Amino acid sequence: MKKYLLKLVFLPIIIISCEDPHEENRPPPRNLTTVERALVSSDNTFGLKVFKALGKADPDSNLFISPLSISMALGMTLNGAADSTYEAMKNTLELAELTEIKINESYQSLIKLLVDMDPKVAFKIANSIWYRDGLPVYEEFIQTNKTYFDAEVAALDFSDPKAVDQINDWVSDNTNELIKKIIKVIPAEMVMYLINAIYFKGNWRFEFDPKKTKDGAFHNDDGSESRVPMMNQLDLSAPLLRNDETTIVDLPYGDSLFTMTIFLPRGDLDQFVASLSSQKISEWIVQLAPASFDLTMPRFELEYEKKLNKILSDLGMEIAFDEWEADFSRIMPIGGGVNLYISEVKHKTYIKVDEEGTEATAVTSVGIGVTSMPPSIVIDRPFVFAIRENHSGTILFLGKIMNL
Repeated sequence: MKKYLLKLVFLPIIIISCEDPHEENRPPPRNLTTVERALVSSDNTFGLKVFKALGKADPDSNLFISPLSISMALGMTLNGAADSTYEAMKNTLELAELTEIKINESYQSLIKLLVDMDPKVAFKIANSIWYRDGLPVYEEFIQTNKTYFDAEVAALDFSDPKAVDQINDWVSDNTNELIKKIIKVIPAEMVMYLINAIYFKGNWRFEFDPKKTKDGAFHNDDGSESRVPMMNQLDLSAPLLRNDETTIVDLPYGDSLFTMTIFLPRGDLDQFVASLSSQKISEWIVQLAPASFDLTMPRFELEYEKKLNKILSDLGMEIAFDEWEADFSRIMPIGGGVNLYISEVKHKTYIKVDEEGTEATAVTSVGIGVTSMPPSIVIDRPFVFAIRENHSGTILFLGKIMNL
């Protein structure tokens, strides 16, 4: 049987800057539908599974992913899967309780909701599908992803080196030039790329003063100590929670609809990550309460890249990567020695945390009462952080810092 390869690439990007805090919080534009809430819950649960699996596979390294980006790219691909491949992907994505039309409609409305949520936060979601010119792709597959994912679709002469440039130019344009290349050459057997890009730029609502940034110690997971720039804010007012497991700080961007949530575990970080669940995180978020405290946290920059084939296979999608058993017959006619399967799922991210803005926020405990000497939160050891949209509860990005 002749085999064609279906390749997926994920490109979430984050950058942040600063903002005037002296304004009221912006109210959310509308309530989520029941199905949208189900989709967000599924995405968060799936993303946490991927996060925990990657952390277990490489426990000593920094980690940074976008659950939303991975879910969305696989959601597009789901529209081409059939039979047992479709069911395996749907179950792995935690979407078993939703019909296909509800899945697509919810992604469509969630994209619009998130992109338009906060005018002071630049948030962009872009999807594209690139396929070899002449490939008999079903029009229904193309139209479905155009309609629900606003995907840009183009047929290219993959043998022409300019095809590589065109795809990379799209990537660069949709990541604000932070990722300029995702492919070097197109292999002869490659017939399709599905690409998702997320770009986030949110101003800190309460900015850090660069003059207060001083070199300080960060205690790495391996027991070593690094000297890194440590940003400082005195008497910061932000949601905080302290319990037996962790200290949580929720740092707002823009009009406070998007936040960075930092979890500073009291014990071993990997054990803490292993114990996490979507339900536990949701319960903690509800318990966050206004507090005043001094905050110290590191300024850092991180790039992350990972091939997700094994992780997704272990989570239940193995059949989608099987060149003989995968069924993507809703993408194009299958048979006569032709078959499609996923060759590679690649995830690449970037984050920058500085005084103007950051995707690293601080985790704090519940400290409602303000005292004349506010408590101090010092993020000087391994921590977990998330970029969240508060109204929908969507986890956009999820990371852990083990070493700096």
